[in-house]
Amino acid sequence: MRPTKSKSWFSRFAKASARYAGKPLTFMIVVLIIVVWAIAGPIFGFSDTWQLMINTGTTIITFLMVFLIQNTQNRDSEAMQVKLDELIRVTKGAQNALLDLEELEEEELDVIRDRYEKIAERARGEFRQEERDRRPADQREQNITAGVPPPKET
Repeated sequence: MRPTKSKSWFSRFAKASARYAGKPLTFMIVVLIIVVWAIAGPIFGFSDTWQLMINTGTTIITFLMVFLIQNTQNRDSEAMQVKLDELIRVTKGAQNALLDLEELEEEELDVIRDRYEKIAERARGEFRQEERDRRPADQREQNITAGVPPPKET
C-alpha cells in the first residue's frame, strides 16, 4: 500500500530529496563531481575561483540539506510518537496519562521522569535481591553437577 500523497509541495519535495539523497547513485554522482573538480584544479591553476566553486556549492547544498533533514526527522518523530501513543492506549494497565507527553512543559516532564526513575530504581533493587537470593541455590546446583560435595554444616 502506497502512502497518501502529501498536499504540501514542500513535504513532497523533502520526502523525494531525502529518498534520493540516501541512494548509492547519488553518492557516486557527488564523488564524480568532486573528482571532476579535483582534475580541473591544474587546468584552472588551483585559482581562487576554482576553490570558490566547490566551497560555494557545498555550502549551499549543506545549508539546504539541514532543513530537509530536519523536516524528515520532525515527520518521523511525530509518526513515532503517534505509534507509541497508540501502543499505550491499547495496552491493558498502561498509564493513559503518558499519551502525548512530548507536548508537556519541561518541568512537568521532569516530575513524571522522577516518578519513573524511582519505579525503575525499586525494580532494580528487587532484581538485585532476587539475584543474591538465587546465587546460593545456583552455586549448590553447580557443585552437585560438578561432583563437589556440599559443605559440612557445623
